[in-house]
Amino acid sequence: MSFEYMSQEGYDQLVAELHQLEHVELPQVREAIAEARDKGDLSENFEYHAAKREQSRLLGRIRFKQRVLANARVLDTSRLVTGKVQLLSKVAMTNLTNNRQMAYTIVSPHEASLPENKISIKSPIANALLNKSVGDVVEVRVPAGLIRLRIDTIE
Repeated sequence: MSFEYMSQEGYDQLVAELHQLEHVELPQVREAIAEARDKGDLSENFEYHAAKREQSRLLGRIRFKQRVLANARVLDTSRLVTGKVQLLSKVAMTNLTNNRQMAYTIVSPHEASLPENKISIKSPIANALLNKSVGDVVEVRVPAGLIRLRIDTIE
C-alpha cells in the first residue's frame, strides 16, 4: 500500500468533495431514479437509464475518493526543510530558454491546479526539480521540447 502525501488544505477539500457526493448528489440521483421508475415501463424509459448511469458514475467517484482518503497522509508543514525542493515547496524559477519567470507549488496529483500555479509532484517539471537547491539548473523535456530552468527561490 502506498501513501498519498498531501497538504491539510488538499485533504480537507477531498473530504468536502466526498461529503458533497455522498450527501447531496447521490440522494438527488436516487430520487431521480425513483421518480423515473414511477413513470412505468423501464425498458424504454430514458430518464431511468440516464439516472442509473449517473448513479454508477457517482458511485465510482465516491469509491475513488474514499480510496485516496484511506491512503492519505497529511504532511506537517512545520517539519519541511526549505533548502531543497520537495512536496509542498513553492519554487520560483527562471526559464532560461525564454528568460521568463514562473512560480509553482508542488502538490499531490489530487491538488494540482494550473490556474492556482499548483503542479503535480508526478509532472515532468516537478520531477526534475525534486531535491534540487536554489541556483541549480535543470533540464526538463516537455511537450514543447527541452527547457532549462534555474531555481531562484524555495519556500
